[in-house]
Amino acid sequence: MYKKQISFSELGLNNEILKSLHDLGYIRPSPIQEACIPHLLKGHDVLGVAQTGSGKTAAFFLPLLNNIRSQYNFPQILILTPTRELALQIKFACSNLSKHTKNIYIIALYGGQSYETQLKKIKKLPQIIVGTPGRILDLLNKKYLNLSKITSCILDEADEMLRMGFIEDVENILSKTSKQHQTVLFSATMPQAINKIARRFMQSPKEIRIQCNINTQPDIQQYYWIAYKIRKIDALLRFLEMENFEAVIIFVRTKHATLEISEILERNGYNSSALNGDMNQLLRENTLNKFKIKKLDVLVATDIASRGLDVEHVNLVINYDAPLDSEAYIHRIGRTGRAGRTGKALLFLENREKKILYSIKRCTKLKITEISLPKTKDLVEKRLNNLSKKIQEQIKYRDLEKYNHLLLKIMRIIDVSDTKVIATILLKLIQKNKPLILSEDKKILNLNYRKKLKIKKHEKSHLKSLHSNYFYRLNLGKKDSIFVQNIFELMINIGKISKKFIKHIKLFFDYSVIELSTSLSKDAIRLLTNTSTFHKSLKIKLIHKNQKSKNYISKNTYSQYPHRISKFIKNQSKISSSKQY
Repeated sequence: MYKKQISFSELGLNNEILKSLHDLGYIRPSPIQEACIPHLLKGHDVLGVAQTGSGKTAAFFLPLLNNIRSQYNFPQILILTPTRELALQIKFACSNLSKHTKNIYIIALYGGQSYETQLKKIKKLPQIIVGTPGRILDLLNKKYLNLSKITSCILDEADEMLRMGFIEDVENILSKTSKQHQTVLFSATMPQAINKIARRFMQSPKEIRIQCNINTQPDIQQYYWIAYKIRKIDALLRFLEMENFEAVIIFVRTKHATLEISEILERNGYNSSALNGDMNQLLRENTLNKFKIKKLDVLVATDIASRGLDVEHVNLVINYDAPLDSEAYIHRIGRTGRAGRTGKALLFLENREKKILYSIKRCTKLKITEISLPKTKDLVEKRLNNLSKKIQEQIKYRDLEKYNHLLLKIMRIIDVSDTKVIATILLKLIQKNKPLILSEDKKILNLNYRKKLKIKKHEKSHLKSLHSNYFYRLNLGKKDSIFVQNIFELMINIGKISKKFIKHIKLFFDYSVIELSTSLSKDAIRLLTNTSTFHKSLKIKLIHKNQKSKNYISKNTYSQYPHRISKFIKNQSKISSSKQY
C-alpha cells in the first residue's frame, strides 16, 4: 500500500520525459507506474500482473525511453502485442510520451499492411518497434528485420497472446533476439504457459501485482452506445439534440478530429471549439476561458483536456473515441459532476471495441448502462416542443402587428390567399437543417438500405449471370508468404473488380482459389497476367463455373481441389487470413 503519493519528477526520469508528461497533464504516477519505473530504470526484468487500463504502457515505456541510446539508429526496444489495434494504440501513446525526446523514431508492424510500406519504415532505422508476433516473426524469417541488438523486449497482454495462439511465435522471436536484454512481461492472469516463458527468458524478474482500485464519483450517470449501421457523427448530433446540457466536452483521439467535429457542430448551430495539444498556449488558454465563462457550450478535445480542467457547469461528457485505458476513462468523465453537481457520461464504442468496455467495468467496478440511439419520432417531438416554446415566448410581444402587415404583403406578392399555406411554408423554412418531418428510422439507420431495382427484360439475362460462381486459380500461395488480404487487394487494384463480387478466397501451399460472383473480363485477366509481384509473374485461369449459387465449391471442383473454401467474406473491407497477425 502506498502511504504517500509521489510525482513523476521524484522517480528519476529525465527532463525531456517530464516535459512530455506535463504537456499530457500527468502529474502523479499510477500504482503500477510507481512500482515498475524504479526497477526498470535500474535494468531489472519485471513480471507484472495487472488488468488492462492500469497504466501499463507508461509503466514500461517511460523508464525504457529514459535509458534508450537515441544516438544509435537500430532497434533497441521491441513491444509485442496480440492485436494490430493494440499495437497502433501503444505506438500512439509512446509517440506522445516521447515527443520531446530527440531523434526517436517509432514504428508499428502488423499483418494486413503491405510489406512495401513496412519495409520503408524499417529502412529508416527505428529505435522502437511495436508489433504483432506473426508479422514480426515473418519479417525476421525473411531477414528484413534484425533484432540482435535490442536492449529491451516487452510482452504486453501475454495471456491474450496465449489465448490467440501466439505463444510459440513469441518464443521463436525471443530466441532470435539479443541474449542480453531486459525483458518485461505484463499479463492480467498468470497461466502455466506464461510462467514457462518467464522462467525461460527472464532473469530474476521483479514481480509486481496491482489490484485495480480506481473509483469515480457516484453522481455521474454512465452510459455506452455501440455504433451500429450509422456514422458516429450522425449519432453524436442526435444525442446532443436530445440532451439538455449546459456545457459538454467531447473527447476524441486526434487533433484532426477535434477540428473536423468542431466544424461540423458549428455548421449545425452549436457554439463549439477545438482544444488539442498542437494549439499554442495562449490560444488554448483563451479557448478554455471562453468555455469557463459560457461563451462556448461545446468543447471538442483530445486527452490533454481531461486532466486539470475544472469547469463546474459541465454536465455532459461524451467519449466520441474510446479511451485507451480505464485510467483515461476516469479522468475524462471526471470533468463532469463537479462541485456537488450531477453529471452524465456517454461512451461511443465500435463493435470491435467492446473489450475496452469490459476492461473498464472489470477494473473500476462501475455501472455503465447501454443506451439506444434516440429515435426519429423522439427527435421530431423534441424539435416541435422547442419551436412551440419559442412561439409561445413571442406571443407576449406587442410588435406582432407589424409582422402581420408583412405577411399580408407577401401573400399579395406570391398571389396566395390561404394563410394556412403560408404558415406551413414558413414552418418548413424556419427549421432549416432540423426539419420537423424525417424519414423512418429504418431508412436512416440502415446503411445497407437499398431501393428495389426495377429490372427491365433485357437486363434479366445479365442479372442471372451474377448468380453464377466462378472459381479462378492464382499461382500465389502460402509458400510465397502471402495473405488473403494481399490477394483481395490484388483483385481490386490490379484486376479492377469490385469488392462486392469477391465471395471467397482460400490459400493453399503453392496456389490460391478465388471465388467470384461474376467472371473476370479479358482486360482484367490481361492486367493480372502482365503483373509481377512477390517475386513472380502472376498466372490466373478459370478452373470451374458453378451455375448454382452456393457458398462452397461444387462436388466436381472437389475432385481437383479437395479442400473446401473455409472463410466466407462477410465484411470485405476487414478480410483477414485464417490466422490473425
